[in-house]
Amino acid sequence: MLPDGLHPQAATMVRRQRRVQRLLPDQSVRGLRWLTRLGAWLRDAPSVGTVHDRAIAGPDGEISIRIYRPEGETPFPTIVYFHGGGFVSGDLESHDALCRYLTRESECVVVSVDYRLAPEHPFPGAVEDAIAATEWVADHTDSLGGTGQLAVVGDSAGGNLATVTTLAARDRGGPEIDYQALIYPGVGTREDQESVREHADLVLSRADLEWFRDCYYGSEITLQNPYADPTRACDLSGLPPATVITAGFDPLRDGGRAYAEQLQAAGVAVRHVEYEDMIHGFVSMTDQIDRSTEAIADVAEGLRTALLAE
Repeated sequence: MLPDGLHPQAATMVRRQRRVQRLLPDQSVRGLRWLTRLGAWLRDAPSVGTVHDRAIAGPDGEISIRIYRPEGETPFPTIVYFHGGGFVSGDLESHDALCRYLTRESECVVVSVDYRLAPEHPFPGAVEDAIAATEWVADHTDSLGGTGQLAVVGDSAGGNLATVTTLAARDRGGPEIDYQALIYPGVGTREDQESVREHADLVLSRADLEWFRDCYYGSEITLQNPYADPTRACDLSGLPPATVITAGFDPLRDGGRAYAEQLQAAGVAVRHVEYEDMIHGFVSMTDQIDRSTEAIADVAEGLRTALLAE
Protein backbone atom coordinates (compact mmCIF):
# COMPACT_ATOMS: atom_id res chain seq x y z
CA MET A 1 0.00 0.00 0.00
CA LEU A 2 1.48 3.30 -1.09
CA PRO A 3 0.72 6.57 0.74
CA ASP A 4 -1.82 9.11 -0.49
CA GLY A 5 -0.37 12.13 -2.24
CA LEU A 6 2.48 10.27 -3.93
CA HIS A 7 2.84 11.32 -7.56
CA PRO A 8 1.66 8.53 -9.93
CA GLN A 9 5.00 8.40 -11.73
CA ALA A 10 6.84 8.19 -8.40
CA ALA A 11 4.49 5.41 -7.31
CA THR A 12 5.29 3.52 -10.51
CA MET A 13 9.01 3.80 -9.75
CA VAL A 14 8.50 2.51 -6.20
CA ARG A 15 6.60 -0.54 -7.48
CA ARG A 16 9.22 -1.17 -10.14
CA GLN A 17 12.06 -0.94 -7.63
CA ARG A 18 10.32 -3.38 -5.31
CA ARG A 19 10.02 -5.91 -8.14
CA VAL A 20 13.69 -5.56 -9.00
CA GLN A 21 14.73 -5.85 -5.36
CA ARG A 22 13.13 -9.28 -5.18
CA LEU A 23 15.91 -10.44 -7.51
CA LEU A 24 18.47 -9.21 -4.96
CA PRO A 25 16.93 -9.94 -1.58
CA ASP A 26 20.17 -9.32 0.33
CA GLN A 27 21.80 -5.89 0.35
CA SER A 28 25.23 -6.11 -1.25
CA VAL A 29 27.73 -3.69 -2.68
CA ARG A 30 27.98 -5.61 -5.94
CA GLY A 31 24.21 -5.86 -6.35
CA LEU A 32 23.59 -2.20 -5.63
CA ARG A 33 26.26 -1.08 -8.09
CA TRP A 34 24.80 -3.39 -10.74
CA LEU A 35 21.32 -1.90 -10.26
CA THR A 36 22.70 1.63 -10.37
CA ARG A 37 24.53 0.98 -13.62
CA LEU A 38 21.44 -0.73 -15.11
CA GLY A 39 19.35 2.36 -14.39
CA ALA A 40 21.92 4.53 -16.14
CA TRP A 41 21.85 2.38 -19.28
CA LEU A 42 18.09 2.88 -19.59
CA ARG A 43 18.17 6.67 -19.58
CA ASP A 44 18.23 8.91 -22.61
CA ALA A 45 21.03 11.46 -22.41
CA PRO A 46 20.39 14.84 -24.06
CA SER A 47 23.08 16.37 -26.19
CA VAL A 48 25.30 19.22 -25.01
CA GLY A 49 28.15 21.11 -26.62
CA THR A 50 31.01 18.73 -25.77
CA VAL A 51 31.72 15.92 -23.31
CA HIS A 52 35.07 14.42 -22.49
CA ASP A 53 36.65 12.33 -19.75
CA ARG A 54 40.01 12.75 -18.12
CA ALA A 55 41.87 11.86 -14.94
CA ILE A 56 43.32 14.28 -12.41
CA ALA A 57 45.66 13.76 -9.47
CA GLY A 58 43.94 12.90 -6.21
CA PRO A 59 45.07 12.28 -2.63
CA ASP A 60 45.17 8.52 -3.19
CA GLY A 61 45.67 8.00 -6.92
CA GLU A 62 43.86 9.43 -9.91
CA ILE A 63 40.30 10.76 -9.85
CA SER A 64 38.22 10.33 -12.99
CA ILE A 65 36.14 13.33 -14.02
CA ARG A 66 33.78 14.07 -16.90
CA ILE A 67 33.62 17.57 -18.30
CA TYR A 68 30.41 18.82 -19.95
CA ARG A 69 30.38 22.11 -21.85
CA PRO A 70 27.19 23.77 -23.08
CA GLU A 71 26.70 24.93 -26.62
CA GLY A 72 27.84 28.46 -27.35
CA GLU A 73 31.01 30.41 -26.85
CA THR A 74 33.08 30.25 -23.69
CA PRO A 75 33.57 31.36 -20.97
CA PHE A 76 30.86 29.87 -18.76
CA PRO A 77 30.51 29.59 -14.98
CA THR A 78 31.68 26.22 -13.65
CA ILE A 79 29.88 23.60 -11.55
CA VAL A 80 31.53 20.72 -9.72
CA TYR A 81 29.01 17.86 -9.45
CA PHE A 82 29.03 15.04 -6.88
CA HIS A 83 26.77 12.06 -7.57
CA GLY A 84 24.55 10.28 -5.06
CA GLY A 85 24.53 6.61 -4.14
CA GLY A 86 24.95 6.43 -0.39
CA PHE A 87 28.73 6.80 -0.74
CA VAL A 88 28.66 3.16 -1.95
CA SER A 89 27.41 3.27 -5.54
CA GLY A 90 27.18 5.71 -8.43
CA ASP A 91 29.75 6.91 -10.93
CA LEU A 92 30.14 9.08 -14.01
CA GLU A 93 27.65 6.93 -15.93
CA SER A 94 24.90 6.83 -13.29
CA HIS A 95 24.48 10.61 -13.37
CA ASP A 96 25.42 11.29 -16.99
CA ALA A 97 21.87 12.20 -18.05
CA LEU A 98 21.35 14.45 -15.02
CA CYS A 99 24.64 16.26 -15.66
CA ARG A 100 23.74 16.76 -19.31
CA TYR A 101 20.40 18.29 -18.37
CA LEU A 102 22.10 20.48 -15.78
CA THR A 103 24.70 21.64 -18.31
CA ARG A 104 22.03 22.56 -20.81
CA GLU A 105 19.69 24.27 -18.35
CA SER A 106 22.31 26.13 -16.32
CA GLU A 107 24.51 27.20 -19.26
CA CYS A 108 27.51 26.23 -17.16
CA VAL A 109 30.47 23.90 -17.54
CA VAL A 110 29.75 20.86 -15.36
CA VAL A 111 32.58 18.72 -13.99
CA SER A 112 31.29 15.40 -12.64
CA VAL A 113 33.57 13.72 -10.08
CA ASP A 114 34.04 9.95 -9.71
CA TYR A 115 35.13 9.99 -6.06
CA ARG A 116 36.23 6.91 -4.12
CA LEU A 117 33.44 4.72 -2.75
CA ALA A 118 32.86 2.85 0.49
CA PRO A 119 33.22 0.29 1.93
CA GLU A 120 36.56 -0.02 0.16
CA HIS A 121 37.23 3.63 0.96
CA PRO A 122 35.26 4.76 4.03
CA PHE A 123 35.16 8.31 5.40
CA PRO A 124 37.04 10.55 4.73
CA GLY A 125 38.00 9.14 1.31
CA ALA A 126 35.07 10.67 -0.58
CA VAL A 127 35.53 14.01 1.20
CA GLU A 128 39.24 14.13 0.36
CA ASP A 129 38.49 13.45 -3.31
CA ALA A 130 35.70 16.03 -3.40
CA ILE A 131 37.96 18.70 -1.96
CA ALA A 132 40.86 17.79 -4.27
CA ALA A 133 38.63 17.82 -7.36
CA THR A 134 37.14 21.20 -6.44
CA GLU A 135 40.59 22.67 -5.89
CA TRP A 136 41.72 21.30 -9.27
CA VAL A 137 38.69 22.80 -11.02
CA ALA A 138 39.27 26.16 -9.33
CA ASP A 139 42.88 26.10 -10.53
CA HIS A 140 41.93 25.20 -14.11
CA THR A 141 38.88 27.33 -14.86
CA ASP A 142 40.63 29.00 -17.79
CA SER A 143 41.39 25.71 -19.56
CA LEU A 144 37.87 24.50 -18.79
CA GLY A 145 36.39 27.54 -20.46
CA GLY A 146 35.19 28.95 -17.17
CA THR A 147 34.56 32.52 -16.04
CA GLY A 148 36.04 31.91 -12.60
CA GLN A 149 32.60 31.73 -10.97
CA LEU A 150 32.34 28.36 -9.20
CA ALA A 151 29.51 26.32 -7.68
CA VAL A 152 29.23 22.88 -6.12
CA VAL A 153 26.17 20.70 -6.64
CA GLY A 154 25.29 17.20 -5.49
CA ASP A 155 22.42 14.84 -4.80
CA SER A 156 21.96 12.66 -1.71
CA ALA A 157 25.47 11.58 -0.62
CA GLY A 158 26.75 14.02 -3.23
CA GLY A 159 24.76 16.80 -1.58
CA ASN A 160 26.61 15.99 1.62
CA LEU A 161 29.94 16.21 -0.22
CA ALA A 162 28.99 19.48 -1.91
CA THR A 163 28.24 21.33 1.31
CA VAL A 164 31.13 19.70 3.20
CA THR A 165 33.40 20.98 0.43
CA THR A 166 32.16 24.51 1.11
CA LEU A 167 32.97 24.03 4.80
CA ALA A 168 36.49 22.87 3.96
CA ALA A 169 37.01 25.75 1.53
CA ARG A 170 35.95 28.25 4.19
CA ASP A 171 38.12 26.64 6.86
CA ARG A 172 41.19 26.38 4.63
CA GLY A 173 40.93 29.79 3.01
CA GLY A 174 39.85 28.63 -0.44
CA PRO A 175 39.03 27.99 -3.13
CA GLU A 176 36.28 30.58 -3.34
CA ILE A 177 32.93 28.89 -3.98
CA ASP A 178 30.12 31.18 -5.05
CA TYR A 179 27.08 28.90 -4.72
CA GLN A 180 25.95 25.47 -3.55
CA ALA A 181 22.94 23.41 -4.62
CA LEU A 182 22.01 20.45 -2.45
CA ILE A 183 19.50 17.95 -3.82
CA TYR A 184 17.91 15.90 -0.99
CA PRO A 185 21.27 15.97 0.78
CA GLY A 186 22.34 13.17 3.10
CA VAL A 187 22.77 15.34 6.18
CA GLY A 188 21.34 15.28 9.69
CA THR A 189 19.29 12.10 9.25
CA ARG A 190 18.14 10.48 12.52
CA GLU A 191 15.98 7.44 13.15
CA ASP A 192 13.53 9.42 15.31
CA GLN A 193 12.66 11.91 12.54
CA GLU A 194 9.11 11.91 11.21
CA SER A 195 10.32 11.50 7.62
CA VAL A 196 12.27 8.35 8.56
CA ARG A 197 9.36 6.88 10.52
CA GLU A 198 6.83 7.54 7.77
CA HIS A 199 8.76 7.06 4.53
CA ALA A 200 11.54 4.55 5.17
CA ASP A 201 9.53 1.81 3.46
CA LEU A 202 9.56 3.44 0.02
CA VAL A 203 12.86 3.87 -1.86
CA LEU A 204 15.16 3.78 1.18
CA SER A 205 14.37 1.46 4.09
CA ARG A 206 15.68 1.79 7.64
CA ALA A 207 17.92 -1.18 6.89
CA ASP A 208 19.26 0.63 3.81
CA LEU A 209 20.03 3.78 5.81
CA GLU A 210 21.83 1.78 8.48
CA TRP A 211 23.79 -0.22 5.89
CA PHE A 212 24.95 2.89 4.03
CA ARG A 213 25.93 4.49 7.33
CA ASP A 214 27.93 1.45 8.39
CA CYS A 215 29.69 1.20 5.02
CA TYR A 216 30.81 4.83 4.95
CA TYR A 217 30.94 6.17 8.50
CA GLY A 218 31.60 2.97 10.41
CA SER A 219 30.66 4.38 13.80
CA GLU A 220 28.58 7.03 15.56
CA ILE A 221 31.80 8.72 16.64
CA THR A 222 32.65 9.50 13.03
CA LEU A 223 29.27 11.18 12.58
CA GLN A 224 30.27 13.81 15.13
CA ASN A 225 32.80 15.15 12.61
CA PRO A 226 31.30 18.12 10.70
CA TYR A 227 33.05 16.91 7.55
CA ALA A 228 31.03 13.71 7.92
CA ASP A 229 27.75 15.41 8.83
CA PRO A 230 27.79 19.21 8.43
CA THR A 231 24.80 19.62 10.75
CA ARG A 232 27.34 18.95 13.52
CA ALA A 233 29.33 22.07 12.64
CA CYS A 234 29.41 24.70 15.39
CA ASP A 235 29.49 27.51 12.84
CA LEU A 236 27.98 27.56 9.35
CA SER A 237 28.50 31.26 8.75
CA GLY A 238 30.45 32.37 5.73
CA LEU A 239 29.22 29.56 3.49
CA PRO A 240 27.99 30.37 -0.02
CA PRO A 241 24.31 30.93 -0.80
CA ALA A 242 22.37 27.70 -1.29
CA THR A 243 19.50 26.04 -3.01
CA VAL A 244 18.20 23.05 -1.02
CA ILE A 245 15.84 20.61 -2.73
CA THR A 246 13.87 18.14 -0.62
CA ALA A 247 11.25 15.51 -1.48
CA GLY A 248 8.08 15.02 0.55
CA PHE A 249 8.20 11.21 0.61
CA ASP A 250 11.92 10.93 1.35
CA PRO A 251 13.29 9.69 4.68
CA LEU A 252 16.09 12.26 4.25
CA ARG A 253 13.54 15.09 4.00
CA ASP A 254 13.69 16.30 7.60
CA GLY A 255 17.49 16.31 7.67
CA GLY A 256 17.55 18.47 4.53
CA ARG A 257 14.92 20.82 5.96
CA ALA A 258 16.81 21.17 9.21
CA TYR A 259 20.09 21.90 7.45
CA ALA A 260 18.44 24.61 5.33
CA GLU A 261 17.20 26.16 8.58
CA GLN A 262 20.67 25.91 10.14
CA LEU A 263 22.20 27.67 7.15
CA GLN A 264 19.61 30.44 7.34
CA ALA A 265 20.16 30.85 11.07
CA ALA A 266 23.89 31.29 10.34
CA GLY A 267 23.15 34.13 7.93
CA VAL A 268 23.48 32.12 4.71
CA ALA A 269 21.00 33.00 1.95
CA VAL A 270 18.96 29.84 1.34
CA ARG A 271 16.31 28.97 -1.20
CA HIS A 272 14.51 25.81 -0.05
CA VAL A 273 12.16 24.07 -2.48
CA GLU A 274 10.25 20.93 -1.49
CA TYR A 275 8.72 18.64 -4.10
CA GLU A 276 5.95 17.37 -1.86
CA ASP A 277 4.80 14.45 -4.04
CA MET A 278 8.27 13.08 -4.84
CA ILE A 279 10.55 10.30 -3.55
CA HIS A 280 14.25 10.10 -2.82
CA GLY A 281 16.31 9.94 -6.00
CA PHE A 282 13.64 11.39 -8.29
CA VAL A 283 15.93 14.01 -9.85
CA SER A 284 18.06 11.25 -11.38
CA MET A 285 14.98 9.54 -12.89
CA THR A 286 14.94 11.81 -15.92
CA ASP A 287 13.42 9.16 -18.19
CA GLN A 288 10.61 8.13 -15.82
CA ILE A 289 9.51 11.14 -13.76
CA ASP A 290 8.64 14.41 -15.46
CA ARG A 291 9.28 16.43 -12.32
CA SER A 292 12.94 15.42 -12.40
CA THR A 293 13.70 17.81 -15.25
CA GLU A 294 11.51 20.42 -13.55
CA ALA A 295 13.72 20.16 -10.46
CA ILE A 296 16.90 20.33 -12.54
CA ALA A 297 15.58 23.47 -14.21
CA ASP A 298 14.78 24.86 -10.75
CA VAL A 299 18.35 24.22 -9.56
CA ALA A 300 19.72 25.65 -12.81
CA GLU A 301 17.71 28.85 -12.38
CA GLY A 302 19.28 29.44 -8.97
CA LEU A 303 22.74 28.77 -10.40
CA ARG A 304 22.23 31.14 -13.33
CA THR A 305 20.89 33.87 -11.08
CA ALA A 306 23.83 33.56 -8.70
CA LEU A 307 26.67 32.97 -11.15
CA LEU A 308 25.71 34.97 -14.21
CA ALA A 309 24.92 38.04 -12.11
CA GLU A 310 28.52 38.25 -10.90
